Amino acid sequence: MTDTTVQAIPHAAANAEDTQDARRAAEVSSAFAAEPSRITSEVLEKAARRTFTAEYKERILTQADACSEPGCIGKLLRTEGLYSSHLSKWRSEREQAIRAGLSKPRGRKPSDKNPLAAENARLQAEIQRLQACLTQAEAIIDVQKKLSQLLGLCEIPAHTGRAS
Repeated sequence: MTDTTVQAIPHAAANAEDTQDARRAAEVSSAFAAEPSRITSEVLEKAARRTFTAEYKERILTQADACSEPGCIGKLLRTEGLYSSHLSKWRSEREQAIRAGLSKPRGRKPSDKNPLAAENARLQAEIQRLQACLTQAEAIIDVQKKLSQLLGLCEIPAHTGRAS
């Protein structure tokens, strides 16, 4: 008799669950049957994307790194409702953050440049270019003067600045 009661209890529990599920399904279907327009006109809202804080990511990665038994990471992911792609992405983000932190130069941060410094540098370069052109032009004029003196050509009077 003990064997039948032990076997009857799980069977009775299964029947109770089945009847509860059937009752819920009947309630849902009767609710939809009462309002047939509700089915066609109901628009589901777009699901919001989940966001995770840095502290949460760090905690989960620490727990995942501490897992040493087979299936431990899978259990962690199931309990937290996560995917393995979350772990791989978070691990790569952690590595990038470490690399970025280690690659920062030491010392003072460079000060912001004066906004007129670029314009000043451009004008200085232009002045140097024009001075080189002027030096070249003066050398050409000197050569022309010497050539005209050697050939005995008439000298052109210097320009006085007055209009004739």
